[in-house]
Amino acid sequence: MSGQRPTIIQGGMGVGVSSWRLARAVSRTGQLGVVSGTALDGVLARRLQDGDPGGDARRALAHFPSPAIAQRVLDAYFLEGGRPEGRPYRPHPTLTIDPSRSAVELALAGNFVEVWLAKEGHDGVVGINFLEKIQIATLSAALGAMLAGVDYVLMGAGIPKELPRVLDDFAAGLPARLTVDVTDQTRTHTAVLDPVAHLGADLPALRRPQFLAIVSVHVLAGYLARDAAIRPDGFVVEGPVAGGHSAPPRGKMVLDEAGEPIYTAKDEADLAKMAALGLPFWLAGGWGTPEKVAEARAAGAAGVQCGTIFALAAESGLAPALRARIVDAVRAGTLVVRNDPLASPTGFPFKVAALEGTLSQPEVYAARPRICDLGYLRQPAERPDGSVVYRCPSEPEHMYVRKGGDVADTVGRVCLCNSLFADIGLPQRRPGGYVEPSAVTLGQDLVGARRLLAEHPEGYSGAEAVAWLLGSAPQP
Repeated sequence: MSGQRPTIIQGGMGVGVSSWRLARAVSRTGQLGVVSGTALDGVLARRLQDGDPGGDARRALAHFPSPAIAQRVLDAYFLEGGRPEGRPYRPHPTLTIDPSRSAVELALAGNFVEVWLAKEGHDGVVGINFLEKIQIATLSAALGAMLAGVDYVLMGAGIPKELPRVLDDFAAGLPARLTVDVTDQTRTHTAVLDPVAHLGADLPALRRPQFLAIVSVHVLAGYLARDAAIRPDGFVVEGPVAGGHSAPPRGKMVLDEAGEPIYTAKDEADLAKMAALGLPFWLAGGWGTPEKVAEARAAGAAGVQCGTIFALAAESGLAPALRARIVDAVRAGTLVVRNDPLASPTGFPFKVAALEGTLSQPEVYAARPRICDLGYLRQPAERPDGSVVYRCPSEPEHMYVRKGGDVADTVGRVCLCNSLFADIGLPQRRPGGYVEPSAVTLGQDLVGARRLLAEHPEGYSGAEAVAWLLGSAPQP
């Protein structure tokens, strides 16, 4: 792994939007390409059921350290020639605090495949992005990525204070533990994953990746930096206009006339205090132009993280027809991205692009049956008898209430799991022919993407996006 810090970090977006193809294209330029680490078990299972076009997943699985695990995954999901037209995808096991062996194996394989393919054929650095809010997936995802030699792990949407120890333990070949937040808990709930128990003699020596914590304000960065046990190797400081999930405003949430959260100076990171921590940091959310890259470097940052301009690159995992529609709207200046305080089941504000035929439209949202069959954003909750149940505000209201949830929490929630799979061309088909619709997330600052599209009217590659961003940036 190169010892030089990247100037550009390509953001880890959606489910498969930050694809291995995109990450590999960026990494080949000497910058940090990042794959999204969300739901990679499901991505692998669905790609295999589609016949693994091009054979990429099978090529990667041939290098998985445990041939037995790789074969079990292939036996369970691979369909030669792909599913018959209209057939739904076979369900795959969901992860829990104490997951089944098959669930862990699929997660290990899914994360390995994505990272291995991103690293194939070059010596650049590759990262993977996780969400703290999806705690029950963290251990198997991190181990799977480390088996493929991932160079960086990034995590946001929460306070990722336990991940440094997880990476240390896995690198030492030891079981890793993660405290899981459980609603109404009366005791501590801990997830444990032992690499030896799953891979045995097939477990290779593992290298610890660098860990970058994604934070919104310098106060959280200072808290994490104070204690060596939870200190990351650096930070990504993400502002409120960044795509996907963003931190809620500090203090009481107040909405503007459009129903979006109002952010104030209290929600801005003090860059001088960030620099004083002595750890490298990158700025994200509205920093996607050459001038902003130079400004970030002048303020003491190592560089910037950009998402939106890479989401629209040729190697992006977005379904081509959907990406073309977004590109047209960005180029025309007509695309509106709303910071919806209700859409995400996590309770974090979530950016939703207004596009016809997607869940951003009230009539499309109203027509979708409330189904929760993927469960990545489910939150564990403790029942009065001490047992744990998993619930999501986007599931059918009666099910959520039966599990102890408040029906008010279900209002306006979007099934992000199913819609984000639809974004990358892997939508579930329902009985009767219903196909899960998309819900597209992008950053609210579209200036960089619009300028880049003006220079590349026929579209651009990830490498061209990097070159454009670095055009006016002083180099190390």
